[in-house]
Amino acid sequence: MKVLHQSPTDTDFVQNPYPFYRRAQAETPVAYWQDYGMLAVFDAATVQALLRDRRLGRAIPADQRSATPDHLVDFAALEAVSMLDREPPSHTRLRGLVLRAFTSRQIAGLAPQIEEICHHLIADFPRGPFDLLSAYCTQVPVRIIARLLGVPEAMWPELLRWSNAMVAMYQAGRTHATEVAANTAARAFTTFLTEYITARRDTPRNDLITELIRAETDTGQLTSAEVIGTCVLLLNAGHEATVHTLGNAVKTLLEHPVPPQALSPAHIAATVEEVLRFDPPLHIFTRYAYEDIEIGAEHRLAKGAQVALVLGAAGRDPTLCLDPDRFEPTRAPVAHAAFGGGLHFCLGAPLARLELQIALATLFHTVPTLSLAAAPHYADSYHFHGLDTLTVTT
Repeated sequence: MKVLHQSPTDTDFVQNPYPFYRRAQAETPVAYWQDYGMLAVFDAATVQALLRDRRLGRAIPADQRSATPDHLVDFAALEAVSMLDREPPSHTRLRGLVLRAFTSRQIAGLAPQIEEICHHLIADFPRGPFDLLSAYCTQVPVRIIARLLGVPEAMWPELLRWSNAMVAMYQAGRTHATEVAANTAARAFTTFLTEYITARRDTPRNDLITELIRAETDTGQLTSAEVIGTCVLLLNAGHEATVHTLGNAVKTLLEHPVPPQALSPAHIAATVEEVLRFDPPLHIFTRYAYEDIEIGAEHRLAKGAQVALVLGAAGRDPTLCLDPDRFEPTRAPVAHAAFGGGLHFCLGAPLARLELQIALATLFHTVPTLSLAAAPHYADSYHFHGLDTLTVTT
């Protein structure tokens, strides 16, 4: 078996992981990634197949579960009721309840609110160079998910701070300090939601929190802990990837010659799909094997082992399109894996797509002179892939 050596925290890799992916695909698309300690899959066909393989899942096998350290009890309590780390039937039950807030009609109805937020933020852009991530890319999705869920939009800085601390648990190079910060954030998040949901029980509105409360009190489909855990998951997942994609998209559009029609109403959807293929926000999604699995003719994944599905590499697979390392917004949309696949396909994908389409078109149409004022820099947060600075000028 081919063994690959590449630190996920190496500076050059963090700034541009694609040469490593290209070499892996050329040599062997399935290999043992020594730094992760697991088999890794780099080609699009196998990634897509394993995302849909029911012999794999997100839930930790029962015989691998261990006692939770004291400094992670609050974080672990939320993970235990998270839809992301469950399999059917509990995953099916939770996902079905949440999907009520993500119907096509409800998502489309958010378009005017997304446009309103975008124009408001653009109007407040400072003069001179500024960081577009904090001024625009971060705020659009976090404000929208707060509205959809039904928590105070004015709390977005706190929601963002808690979310960032918790999501850091899934990044390479996590430390004890990372864990303590994540647990502190989980405790604060849980305390806020417990108090807020209690106050909201007698004041129903047209939002997801009301639907979740009804599922708990009227039908018994949810426990109180699941209501809180679902809210945390949606607030975290509902903006994290979109923030990264929006920043990556602006960077990409500013660094490449882009025909005007790429941002037109007729073509913006295709442009967003090309961004998601070219520079996606999440580069690895792991799965556990629930039985022995043969991957191709040469590789065996033992029961209980993890496999890394390298979504970032799959989008650059040369079997998908000609010249995959070229950003081409006018090409026909390619079947990328940026939103995952199978049972755990991102349920917020329609909302993310709408936010990206509106936010990009509004930004470039309203500020046609937007340009880079400094070299963009990716955050050391692999296996997420997003910028930590995007300094621009108008």
